[in-house]
Amino acid sequence: MTVDLQALYPKLIHLMLDTVFVVDKDNQIVFVSDACESLLGYLPQELIGTLITNYMHPDDLAATRDSIVRVMSGKPHIDYRNRYIRKDGGIVHILWSARWYEAEEVRVGVARNVTALMQAEEELRYLAHHDPLTKLTNRALFYDRLTLGLSMAHRYQNNLALLFLDINDFKSINDIHGHAAGDRVLCTVARRLEGCVRETDTVARMGGDEFTVLLTDIKSAHAVTEKVEQILTVMNEPLGAEFGEVKMPSCSIGVACYPADGEDADTLLSRADSHMYQIKRRSR
Repeated sequence: MTVDLQALYPKLIHLMLDTVFVVDKDNQIVFVSDACESLLGYLPQELIGTLITNYMHPDDLAATRDSIVRVMSGKPHIDYRNRYIRKDGGIVHILWSARWYEAEEVRVGVARNVTALMQAEEELRYLAHHDPLTKLTNRALFYDRLTLGLSMAHRYQNNLALLFLDINDFKSINDIHGHAAGDRVLCTVARRLEGCVRETDTVARMGGDEFTVLLTDIKSAHAVTEKVEQILTVMNEPLGAEFGEVKMPSCSIGVACYPADGEDADTLLSRADSHMYQIKRRSR
């Protein structure tokens, strides 16, 4: 039996999960496979005769035009990513493989929906730099921001302060009320700390019941004292009724300032940690 491949090719193209676009030199769509409905929400007949640039995300349009120029100059682009606007207004991330065919004066692009992949990559990047429970900056990212903050403070002759906060007797909450209650208290501490600082400051969970706060561009030592007092006041506010018998624990805060207490990240962290334990011992 002889198979007529020429007749089979169009059927194979429409069977593909990826979408095939054929676009002329003026960016007009002359053919699109059936998979376009899943990709962009349009039927093929709605797209044919329209400009493919009409569907590109405006923030990606300039870079995409550069890619088009590259392809039409004879350099295939097999790993280009951009965003398109779906018929329903949603955004889809697309991975392209495109080539220009001089004889036919068209470029052919195969478009793959990588939205789920992009979201997974973004989530992994987020998890690499944030505490999964409280959603605060984690130790690694905080250290990077502290190092950068010190570099900027040195360059512009500014001051910064590092606060090291520990929840007093947190273990008893876990022991008496359970770890779920303890986790909710940690999240409450995180949100209260975030409410006390500026967008330019950084709050991090270092691990367990320890938190740090980086205060940049500090105008005076008095401003640091006021910030510590504000945090202590907020932390002393009672928990809501939904916490039942769980009481909001007190906390101890150690402080280290640049440049008075040190000029590098490790020294400041050590000084703030030591100061925090001094305050904890005095409170006992």
